[in-house]
Amino acid sequence: MRERIARCRCGQLSATCKGDPVRVSVCHCRSCQRRTGGPFSAQARFPAGDVVVSGEYRVWERIADSGRCAWYRWCPECGATVAYANEGADDFIAIPIGAFADDDLPRPTASIFEGRKQPWLAIVGDGIGHID
Repeated sequence: MRERIARCRCGQLSATCKGDPVRVSVCHCRSCQRRTGGPFSAQARFPAGDVVVSGEYRVWERIADSGRCAWYRWCPECGATVAYANEGADDFIAIPIGAFADDDLPRPTASIFEGRKQPWLAIVGDGIGHID
């Protein structure tokens, strides 16, 4: 089974993921825009049992627009988020795709919170579902 490793910027925090992600998506919610410093986030979701997080991390918890909780694991040295999970989807862990060193992740199949997408941005491609 294929193994992918995601790392923070300084390299001390990592997430080892077995197999392929069950979904790759982009999100336009304001929280993801603030977390990434960009117009959207891009992440790959893996079954929680297929992800091992190694290294020192801190957890930041927030209540999402849905009213559910989200937990972010981030490096206390460089501040990069390496993994996060959402209440209601506890069986999955999301990994920011920029944290992976490989370039062959599947393309996104969902574009989420499109109602908050920057007006100059277009997410295009075959098979992408657009969700407001």
